[in-house]
Amino acid sequence: MKLLLVETKLHLREWPFLIFTIGLPVALLLVLGLSIPIMTQPAASGERAVDTQLPSMMTLLALLVLACNVVPAVLTAYREQGVLRRMSTTPVHPGRLLGVQLLINLTVGAITTALLIVTGSLVFGSAAPRQWVGFVLVFLLGSAALQAIGLVIAAVAPNAKVAPGIGSAVMFPLMFLGGMWVPRDIMPDALRTVSDYSVAGPFAQALRDTWAGHAPQAAHLAVVGAALLIFGGLAVRLFRWE
Repeated sequence: MKLLLVETKLHLREWPFLIFTIGLPVALLLVLGLSIPIMTQPAASGERAVDTQLPSMMTLLALLVLACNVVPAVLTAYREQGVLRRMSTTPVHPGRLLGVQLLINLTVGAITTALLIVTGSLVFGSAAPRQWVGFVLVFLLGSAALQAIGLVIAAVAPNAKVAPGIGSAVMFPLMFLGGMWVPRDIMPDALRTVSDYSVAGPFAQALRDTWAGHAPQAAHLAVVGAALLIFGGLAVRLFRWE
Protein backbone atom coordinates (compact mmCIF):
# COMPACT_ATOMS: atom_id res chain seq x y z
CA MET A 1 0.00 0.00 0.00
CA LYS A 2 2.86 2.38 0.77
CA LEU A 3 4.36 1.68 -2.64
CA LEU A 4 0.97 2.31 -4.26
CA LEU A 5 0.62 5.65 -2.42
CA VAL A 6 4.13 6.77 -3.38
CA GLU A 7 3.69 5.86 -7.05
CA THR A 8 0.29 7.56 -7.12
CA LYS A 9 1.86 10.76 -5.78
CA LEU A 10 4.57 10.57 -8.44
CA HIS A 11 1.93 10.18 -11.16
CA LEU A 12 -0.07 13.12 -9.78
CA ARG A 13 3.03 15.30 -9.92
CA GLU A 14 3.00 14.78 -13.69
CA TRP A 15 -0.51 16.26 -13.77
CA PRO A 16 -0.23 17.95 -17.21
CA PHE A 17 0.46 14.61 -18.88
CA LEU A 18 -2.18 12.93 -16.73
CA ILE A 19 -4.78 15.53 -17.77
CA PHE A 20 -3.77 15.04 -21.41
CA THR A 21 -4.09 11.25 -21.14
CA ILE A 22 -7.56 11.50 -19.60
CA GLY A 23 -8.74 14.60 -21.44
CA LEU A 24 -7.73 13.71 -25.01
CA PRO A 25 -10.29 10.89 -25.53
CA VAL A 26 -13.06 12.93 -23.88
CA ALA A 27 -12.21 16.00 -25.98
CA LEU A 28 -12.16 13.94 -29.18
CA LEU A 29 -15.53 12.44 -28.29
CA LEU A 30 -16.97 15.95 -28.00
CA VAL A 31 -15.24 17.37 -31.08
CA LEU A 32 -16.10 14.49 -33.39
CA GLY A 33 -19.61 14.07 -32.02
CA LEU A 34 -20.47 17.76 -32.30
CA SER A 35 -18.70 18.59 -35.57
CA ILE A 36 -19.60 15.58 -37.75
CA PRO A 37 -23.39 15.37 -38.27
CA ILE A 38 -23.35 11.69 -39.27
CA MET A 39 -22.08 10.80 -35.80
CA THR A 40 -25.44 11.70 -34.26
CA GLN A 41 -27.65 10.41 -37.06
CA PRO A 42 -29.23 6.94 -36.65
CA ALA A 43 -27.99 4.24 -39.01
CA ALA A 44 -30.24 1.63 -40.62
CA SER A 45 -30.03 -0.40 -37.41
CA GLY A 46 -31.19 2.62 -35.41
CA GLU A 47 -27.78 2.89 -33.77
CA ARG A 48 -25.86 6.17 -33.68
CA ALA A 49 -22.07 6.36 -33.88
CA VAL A 50 -22.00 8.38 -30.64
CA ASP A 51 -23.82 5.54 -28.88
CA THR A 52 -21.37 2.71 -29.58
CA GLN A 53 -18.68 3.25 -32.24
CA LEU A 54 -17.26 6.55 -31.01
CA PRO A 55 -17.05 5.81 -27.26
CA SER A 56 -15.54 2.37 -27.90
CA MET A 57 -12.87 3.96 -30.13
CA MET A 58 -12.07 6.60 -27.51
CA THR A 59 -11.78 3.90 -24.83
CA LEU A 60 -9.37 2.00 -27.07
CA LEU A 61 -7.38 5.20 -27.64
CA ALA A 62 -7.05 5.88 -23.90
CA LEU A 63 -5.88 2.34 -23.15
CA LEU A 64 -3.42 2.33 -26.06
CA VAL A 65 -1.84 5.60 -24.90
CA LEU A 66 -1.39 4.17 -21.41
CA ALA A 67 -0.04 0.83 -22.62
CA CYS A 68 2.22 1.98 -25.46
CA ASN A 69 3.48 5.29 -24.08
CA VAL A 70 3.08 5.57 -20.31
CA VAL A 71 4.07 2.05 -19.21
CA PRO A 72 7.25 1.81 -21.34
CA ALA A 73 8.38 5.36 -20.54
CA VAL A 74 8.04 4.93 -16.76
CA LEU A 75 9.59 1.47 -16.52
CA THR A 76 12.54 2.17 -18.84
CA ALA A 77 13.26 5.36 -16.88
CA TYR A 78 13.20 3.41 -13.61
CA ARG A 79 15.55 0.83 -15.09
CA GLU A 80 17.92 3.51 -16.39
CA GLN A 81 17.94 5.33 -13.05
CA GLY A 82 18.70 2.13 -11.14
CA VAL A 83 15.44 2.22 -9.20
CA LEU A 84 14.64 -1.40 -9.97
CA ARG A 85 18.19 -2.55 -9.22
CA ARG A 86 18.23 -0.82 -5.84
CA MET A 87 14.79 -2.13 -5.00
CA SER A 88 15.99 -5.68 -5.67
CA THR A 89 18.32 -5.34 -2.66
CA THR A 90 15.36 -4.71 -0.34
CA PRO A 91 12.64 -7.10 0.89
CA VAL A 92 10.28 -5.44 -1.64
CA HIS A 93 10.63 -7.31 -4.92
CA PRO A 94 10.69 -5.08 -8.04
CA GLY A 95 7.74 -7.09 -9.33
CA ARG A 96 5.57 -5.28 -6.79
CA LEU A 97 6.50 -1.98 -8.38
CA LEU A 98 5.53 -3.45 -11.72
CA GLY A 99 2.16 -4.55 -10.34
CA VAL A 100 1.53 -1.11 -8.83
CA GLN A 101 2.27 0.57 -12.18
CA LEU A 102 -0.20 -1.68 -13.95
CA LEU A 103 -2.85 -1.07 -11.27
CA ILE A 104 -2.45 2.72 -11.54
CA ASN A 105 -2.73 2.65 -15.32
CA LEU A 106 -5.78 0.40 -15.13
CA THR A 107 -7.37 2.90 -12.74
CA VAL A 108 -6.60 5.82 -15.07
CA GLY A 109 -8.13 3.87 -17.95
CA ALA A 110 -11.25 3.12 -15.89
CA ILE A 111 -11.60 6.80 -14.90
CA THR A 112 -11.28 7.88 -18.53
CA THR A 113 -13.88 5.33 -19.62
CA ALA A 114 -16.27 6.50 -16.88
CA LEU A 115 -15.85 10.11 -18.04
CA LEU A 116 -16.56 9.03 -21.62
CA ILE A 117 -19.79 7.35 -20.49
CA VAL A 118 -20.89 10.36 -18.44
CA THR A 119 -19.97 12.86 -21.17
CA GLY A 120 -21.78 10.86 -23.83
CA SER A 121 -24.87 10.66 -21.66
CA LEU A 122 -24.95 14.38 -20.80
CA VAL A 123 -24.07 15.78 -24.24
CA PHE A 124 -25.50 13.25 -26.70
CA GLY A 125 -28.02 11.35 -24.62
CA SER A 126 -26.04 8.14 -25.14
CA ALA A 127 -26.74 5.18 -22.91
CA ALA A 128 -24.12 3.51 -20.73
CA PRO A 129 -22.96 0.06 -21.90
CA ARG A 130 -26.11 -2.05 -21.88
CA GLN A 131 -24.29 -5.33 -21.30
CA TRP A 132 -22.47 -4.36 -18.12
CA VAL A 133 -21.09 -7.78 -17.17
CA GLY A 134 -19.73 -8.37 -20.64
CA PHE A 135 -18.37 -4.82 -20.82
CA VAL A 136 -16.40 -5.17 -17.58
CA LEU A 137 -15.04 -8.54 -18.69
CA VAL A 138 -13.96 -7.18 -22.07
CA PHE A 139 -12.49 -4.03 -20.51
CA LEU A 140 -10.36 -5.94 -18.00
CA LEU A 141 -9.23 -8.59 -20.49
CA GLY A 142 -8.42 -6.06 -23.20
CA SER A 143 -6.66 -3.71 -20.77
CA ALA A 144 -4.49 -6.56 -19.50
CA ALA A 145 -3.58 -7.62 -23.06
CA LEU A 146 -2.61 -4.07 -24.03
CA GLN A 147 -0.62 -3.62 -20.80
CA ALA A 148 1.25 -6.82 -21.65
CA ILE A 149 2.21 -5.28 -25.00
CA GLY A 150 3.45 -2.23 -23.09
CA LEU A 151 5.62 -4.46 -20.90
CA VAL A 152 7.16 -6.06 -23.98
CA ILE A 153 7.95 -2.58 -25.35
CA ALA A 154 9.52 -1.67 -22.00
CA ALA A 155 11.57 -4.88 -22.16
CA VAL A 156 13.03 -4.30 -25.64
CA ALA A 157 13.46 -0.51 -25.46
CA PRO A 158 17.14 0.28 -24.77
CA ASN A 159 16.39 3.51 -22.89
CA ALA A 160 13.64 5.93 -21.89
CA LYS A 161 14.20 8.18 -24.92
CA VAL A 162 13.62 5.38 -27.41
CA ALA A 163 10.64 3.82 -25.58
CA PRO A 164 8.04 6.43 -26.71
CA GLY A 165 9.13 6.03 -30.32
CA ILE A 166 8.72 2.26 -30.22
CA GLY A 167 5.41 2.71 -28.41
CA SER A 168 4.08 5.07 -31.09
CA ALA A 169 5.21 2.69 -33.85
CA VAL A 170 3.09 -0.01 -32.20
CA MET A 171 0.18 2.19 -31.14
CA PHE A 172 -0.78 3.79 -34.45
CA PRO A 173 -1.09 0.54 -36.45
CA LEU A 174 -3.19 -0.90 -33.62
CA MET A 175 -5.40 2.18 -33.67
CA PHE A 176 -5.87 1.73 -37.43
CA LEU A 177 -6.64 -1.99 -37.12
CA GLY A 178 -9.06 -1.22 -34.30
CA GLY A 179 -11.13 0.92 -36.67
CA MET A 180 -10.08 4.36 -35.46
CA TRP A 181 -9.90 5.89 -38.95
CA VAL A 182 -11.60 3.28 -41.13
CA PRO A 183 -14.53 1.59 -39.36
CA ARG A 184 -14.21 -2.18 -39.32
CA ASP A 185 -17.62 -2.46 -40.99
CA ILE A 186 -16.30 -0.98 -44.24
CA MET A 187 -12.76 -2.40 -44.25
CA PRO A 188 -11.76 -4.48 -47.30
CA ASP A 189 -11.94 -8.20 -46.62
CA ALA A 190 -8.17 -8.69 -46.42
CA LEU A 191 -7.73 -5.80 -44.01
CA ARG A 192 -10.72 -6.93 -41.97
CA THR A 193 -9.11 -10.37 -41.60
CA VAL A 194 -5.89 -8.78 -40.33
CA SER A 195 -7.94 -6.67 -37.93
CA ASP A 196 -9.77 -9.76 -36.68
CA TYR A 197 -6.50 -11.29 -35.55
CA SER A 198 -4.99 -8.16 -34.04
CA VAL A 199 -5.55 -7.31 -30.40
CA ALA A 200 -7.18 -3.96 -31.13
CA GLY A 201 -9.75 -5.14 -33.67
CA PRO A 202 -11.48 -7.82 -31.57
CA PHE A 203 -11.15 -5.68 -28.43
CA ALA A 204 -12.79 -2.65 -30.06
CA GLN A 205 -15.55 -4.78 -31.59
CA ALA A 206 -16.26 -6.49 -28.28
CA LEU A 207 -16.49 -3.09 -26.56
CA ARG A 208 -18.89 -1.88 -29.24
CA ASP A 209 -21.02 -5.03 -28.96
CA THR A 210 -21.39 -4.76 -25.19
CA TRP A 211 -22.11 -1.03 -25.48
CA ALA A 212 -24.98 -1.92 -27.82
CA GLY A 213 -26.29 -4.55 -25.40
CA HIS A 214 -24.93 -7.68 -27.08
CA ALA A 215 -22.79 -10.34 -25.44
CA PRO A 216 -19.15 -10.32 -26.61
CA GLN A 217 -18.37 -12.92 -29.23
CA ALA A 218 -16.34 -15.91 -28.09
CA ALA A 219 -13.93 -15.52 -31.02
CA HIS A 220 -13.11 -11.94 -30.00
CA LEU A 221 -12.50 -12.94 -26.39
CA ALA A 222 -10.32 -15.84 -27.55
CA VAL A 223 -8.08 -13.59 -29.67
CA VAL A 224 -7.67 -11.01 -26.89
CA GLY A 225 -7.05 -13.76 -24.32
CA ALA A 226 -4.45 -15.39 -26.56
CA ALA A 227 -2.72 -12.03 -26.97
CA LEU A 228 -2.61 -11.66 -23.19
CA LEU A 229 -0.97 -15.07 -22.81
CA ILE A 230 1.51 -14.52 -25.66
CA PHE A 231 2.62 -11.01 -24.81
CA GLY A 232 2.46 -11.66 -21.07
CA GLY A 233 4.77 -14.63 -21.55
CA LEU A 234 7.13 -12.56 -23.70
CA ALA A 235 7.17 -9.80 -21.11
CA VAL A 236 8.09 -12.23 -18.34
CA ARG A 237 10.83 -13.78 -20.49
CA LEU A 238 12.34 -10.56 -21.87
CA PHE A 239 11.87 -8.02 -19.08
CA ARG A 240 15.10 -6.75 -17.52
CA TRP A 241 15.26 -5.23 -14.05
CA GLU A 242 18.64 -3.58 -14.73
